[in-house]
Amino acid sequence: MTFFRFFALAPVTLFVLLTVLILANEYTFARASRRTKDIAYVNADYPDYDAERHQLDVYAPTDKVVLGRPVVVFIHGGNWNSGRKSLYAFIGRRLAKQGVVAVVINYRLSPDVEVPEQADDCARAVRWAAQHISEYGGDPGRIFVMGHSAGGGLAALLATDDAYFTKLGLDRNPIKGAILDDPAGLDMYDYLQKMEYPDDEKYLIPFGKDPAVWRAVSALYHVDARTPPMLLFVGERTYPSIARSARKFSQRLKEVGVKYEFTELPRKKHIAMVTQLFWKKNIIYQDLLRFVAATQR
Repeated sequence: MTFFRFFALAPVTLFVLLTVLILANEYTFARASRRTKDIAYVNADYPDYDAERHQLDVYAPTDKVVLGRPVVVFIHGGNWNSGRKSLYAFIGRRLAKQGVVAVVINYRLSPDVEVPEQADDCARAVRWAAQHISEYGGDPGRIFVMGHSAGGGLAALLATDDAYFTKLGLDRNPIKGAILDDPAGLDMYDYLQKMEYPDDEKYLIPFGKDPAVWRAVSALYHVDARTPPMLLFVGERTYPSIARSARKFSQRLKEVGVKYEFTELPRKKHIAMVTQLFWKKNIIYQDLLRFVAATQR
């Protein structure tokens, strides 16, 4: 009876133990980082100000004060219509634990706005970092963007299209490099013309119905010799459309002479490409740390 009673309770026991381990792990990382949360990156008197979506969190190391740390602005995914920064606190903490100042952002979502406005929001968050990150030990001259899924597509767009920053009054694009984790939306111009998959019409909500807009928000068509270096990571078992557009994107980087690395991670599906970032020894962090360390002002 004792034997069967143990195995009846085993799932609950394992769940409790796993929860304790996760909380203990998070506490360890929390001690090694300092979070400043819910910072507005758009002025409250702006007509499009959104009190929830125009916010970001900063994660800075708590060890001895070191000025001029590299900065990574993380843009969450969520199909352009969902997601929030609080879900990715673990990424901010792990980056801070490893000596990076992390900025994890919210941005407005579909159907309230379309992708061009989402990119505007992300650009404003990067501008905020360029103007204020030195207050948290970060180097405004070494700002990188990182994103998963839809966030990866937005990160690529900001890194390749300087217009998002010139219209904000900046004389240059402050992004020094991009880390794209299973990025979606790199070539929505091609994707939305083909409509190959069931329910593809749903993407007409965030992207609209104008092919000129599809092209304008597709990073592929903005790549040129001035594009900053990139790291691209794609799961072996991700969605075929993501795998195809990522390879097409990397080929374009190669054609114009942009420094980049393309890595396919064995057996990884789309969601696992971001959940693996829970572990600080993950290959994406290892490559990211080398990448940001090698990039100077």
